[in-house]
Order: sequence, then structure tokens, then C-alpha cells
Amino acid sequence: MTARIELVTTSGIFSIDGEDFEVENNIWLLGDDHEVLVIDAAHDAGPIVAAIGDRAVRAIVCTHGHNDHINATDALSRATGGAPVLLHPADEMLWDVVYPDRKPDDAIREGSELEVAGTRLRVLHTPGHSPGGVCLVGPDGHVFGGDTLFKGGPGATGRSNSDFPTIIESIRDRLLVLPPDTVVHTGHGDTTTIGDEAPHLDEWIARGH
Repeated sequence: MTARIELVTTSGIFSIDGEDFEVENNIWLLGDDHEVLVIDAAHDAGPIVAAIGDRAVRAIVCTHGHNDHINATDALSRATGGAPVLLHPADEMLWDVVYPDRKPDDAIREGSELEVAGTRLRVLHTPGHSPGGVCLVGPDGHVFGGDTLFKGGPGATGRSNSDFPTIIESIRDRLLVLPPDTVVHTGHGDTTTIGDEAPHLDEWIARGH
């Protein structure tokens, strides 16, 4: 891949259905020495700005609208000269909880394409964890999965605006069809591969979460 992948982690609070959870989030940077794409600006813009350095930010991409994935987005956009914020429209109701007075700058949908540092990413709409969840697929064995698929199973459901059968469908039909050696860069925790997760699909369905 022409672009290189960098990881920044930040910690903070994920709030949903009246409950708060302390979480650590992965922020993924994809780019080169001149430009970068930021995936999921979580909790604290400072470490992300430091990792970006003097590079131009092509866009800040939100894999979904949960507060822990977007709560540094506006600050990061302002700190980087107005980098555009991209979100699937189905998650705008989640976005509005955090930013009632600021809308995303553009929409990403199934089939949208993003380009940075000579690398093109394709957007897959993978609802279930949230209605507008997306994954970003690179051309050479990398996918940025947000909270759709983790090492060990699907992203959490059972909360507002989430649905277990829907996330199973998204994983089965959109992600597990990718080559087995595809690396999944997750929204939380360790990376994994499609080949490591695919054999466990029936177990996830049986346990129902």
C-alpha cells in the first residue's frame, strides 16, 4: 500500500442509554509524509494533532456516530484548518446528540470512495452496531472496521439503534467475503484478520450477541 497506517489511542467516556463506560479507542491515520486521512477522532484531539504533524488532513472519517468515536471530531477539524468530516447519514441522529449545532460536512454511503496518498478506500455500509456504521476497505488486504467486527466477534448490540441479526448479516455478507488474510483494524482493541474470525460465525449466532 502506498499509504502507511498509524495508530493513535485515546481514552474517555462512551455514553449510551443513560449509562457511561470508560473506553479506549483506536484512531487510525492513513497517509504519507504530506497528507493523511483520520478515521474516528475519539476523545482528545491533542494526540491526534501531534501524530498528524504538519501534514494536510484530507478528511476525518467517522465509522459511525457513537459519541466515543466522534467527540474529538469538531476540535480536530478546527485544529487542522477545517478538515471535512464525513459520516453516513443514517447515523446523523447520533451525531446530533454530541453536536446539535454542527452538521457533518459530507456524507459517505455504500460505494463511496476516498483517496489519500495514492491509496483508494471503498466504503461498505455495515449496519448493526449502529444504523450508519461503515467499514473502509483498502486495495491490498486492509479494512478499517470501526465497531462492526472485533477480535473475537461482532460489535456490541442490545442498545438503542443496534440490532444483532443486522450486524451478523453485515459481517457475513460484507466482511467475511474478503480474502482471509485481510487485516481488520478495529475501533477498540487488537487487530485481527478475516481468516481468524470467519470460522466463529456460527458460534456468534448461537450465543446471540
